[in-house]
Amino acid sequence: MNRVLAGIAVAAFATGSAHAGPLDVFGTFVTQKEGSHIRISDCGDGTPCGVIVWIDPASVSDGKTPETATDAKGARILGLTMLEGFRRKANGWTGGTIYNPKEGKTYGSRIKLLADGVLEVKGCIGPICQTQHWAPVESTSGMAD
Repeated sequence: MNRVLAGIAVAAFATGSAHAGPLDVFGTFVTQKEGSHIRISDCGDGTPCGVIVWIDPASVSDGKTPETATDAKGARILGLTMLEGFRRKANGWTGGTIYNPKEGKTYGSRIKLLADGVLEVKGCIGPICQTQHWAPVESTSGMAD
C-alpha cells in the first residue's frame, strides 16, 4: 500500500511541475506591439529581469538596423534591460518597472504567467494599468531567442 501511495505522490509531483504557475515567468517572449523578443531570466537574486534580445527589423526606423537602433534617450536598444525590480506575490510578480524605449519612460509593472503560457504584462501609472499579453517565443521559429 505504501508503494502505491508513493507512486501516486511521485506522479502527482511530476504532473504538477509540468504546469507553469504565475511565478514561472522565465523564458523568451514576443512583445505584443513591436514584435521584439524579451528574455526573462534571474536577475541574480531570484527575481525576474527582462532583456531585449531581438528586434523586429520592421519596427526600426531612421535608417537604423536592429543592432544600431537606439531608444528615445540615445541608448542602444538591443541588450537593454526593460523589466526589473519585481517582488514575488502568490499570484505573480509586482512592484517592478517596465521601460518603454520609444518614449524613454519607465512605468510601474506587474507580470505573471497565465495558464496558456502567455505572459501578462501590466504597465502602470499609479492605479491605472495597461495590459499586454506576450506569447512565448517558439525555439523553432528561426528567430533568435
